[in-house]
Amino acid sequence: MKLAVAFRMLALGALTLAPSGGHALNSVSIETVAYEWVEVAQPAPTATPKSFASFGPFLVVAADRVELQGSIESDTPAQFKALLRAYPGIKQIDMVDCPGTGDDEANLALARMIRKAGIATYVPNGGSVRSGGVELFLAGVKRSAAPEAEFAVHSWLDEDGMEPDDFAENDPVNREYVDYYREMGMSPDKAKAFYALTNSVPHDDALYLKPRDIAAYIPLD
Repeated sequence: MKLAVAFRMLALGALTLAPSGGHALNSVSIETVAYEWVEVAQPAPTATPKSFASFGPFLVVAADRVELQGSIESDTPAQFKALLRAYPGIKQIDMVDCPGTGDDEANLALARMIRKAGIATYVPNGGSVRSGGVELFLAGVKRSAAPEAEFAVHSWLDEDGMEPDDFAENDPVNREYVDYYREMGMSPDKAKAFYALTNSVPHDDALYLKPRDIAAYIPLD
């Protein structure tokens, strides 16, 4: 299975403002004030918008958009199903930091769910999509990336320590990826070439790419 290359954490700071105020002392006067109590109609309660929430590595940031921050694991497809039930209007996934997957089967299942749901994928400036996350990016019905977005690929590694070169080219374990790339829109030649690119470095290394490198194999929007 393709495992995560690396994890990064983002820290958020907070800004605190201290209140200030004062008072003035004036001359004293005496006056009589009459108070009249009047019933004031209370405004009708307004509907409270649904609170945004997180579903595994997916963070809902708008009614039609989520951010992906984290790896794809065995339970992520079920979390994504729950996300779509709660927010059926999701149209785009912003892939902020996706280090890969600990379960390739779950990763490809999630990718096909994204494609079936008609959801676009986008990597913002500073976004990083690595290892199995690249397969997930390809699943978008529209794929786009900012100029400074980062991609990284490497060979997968199974539970026995085997890599792609340990199997025949036409072995089902290798054909699965080529078939997936074709399913996502690559031509047969491009699919084979892209798979060769991902396997051009061993699992414990990484080849870093820019959006233009991905676009050489499949169009980006």
